[in-house]
Amino acid sequence: MAKTRPGKRDLEFYTIRGTNKVVRAGDSVLMRSSENEKNPYVARVENIEADVKGNVKVKVRWYYRPEESMGGRRQFHGIKELFLSDHFDIQSAHTIEDKCIVHSFKNYTKLEDVGPEDYFCRFEYKAATGGFTPDRVAVYCKCEMPYNPDDLMVQCEACKDWYHPTCLNMTTEQAKQLDSFTCSDCSSEDVKRPPNRNSASSLVNGKGEHKRQKR
Repeated sequence: MAKTRPGKRDLEFYTIRGTNKVVRAGDSVLMRSSENEKNPYVARVENIEADVKGNVKVKVRWYYRPEESMGGRRQFHGIKELFLSDHFDIQSAHTIEDKCIVHSFKNYTKLEDVGPEDYFCRFEYKAATGGFTPDRVAVYCKCEMPYNPDDLMVQCEACKDWYHPTCLNMTTEQAKQLDSFTCSDCSSEDVKRPPNRNSASSLVNGKGEHKRQKR
């Protein structure tokens, strides 16, 4: 638990100005940017405190968007992806615009509908060095890229690996019309495999088990 500074008192919650939404330590929030045209910042509230004049401050731990990191946004980064950074700050509580939800990667991929308040995080980010934890993640397809939950992928019924339609020289619409799919490696084998009757599950924006680890 954060230590209260002299002349300050800890608060259990803060009600966002103009709303009835209550923010507590541990909640994720959207914070107004000083540049109006920019997206709001995303942060996790670590502590809420008020001074003797009633001014409320929040200690936050910032989430970075991929484009705000040293490496920038890459192909496998989801539209709603965030990195939990080691960058802490003290901000006026009045800059909080709204609450949001930062899901684990696994829980995010299970959402049936992604709302404007939904984000996900699968990496922690060191702002000073640009390092990530974990530094290895599962990769898929011929391109050996980590999974982007915004992209449609097709699953080989034999080896159970996942592929991007573009890496198979097919369009997304062509992929959606497939009744079944077997990758070229498995097609070249002589072993005959029974067809998978649940072929619809092979065309999804979700994932099964990890197949291989990036080295």
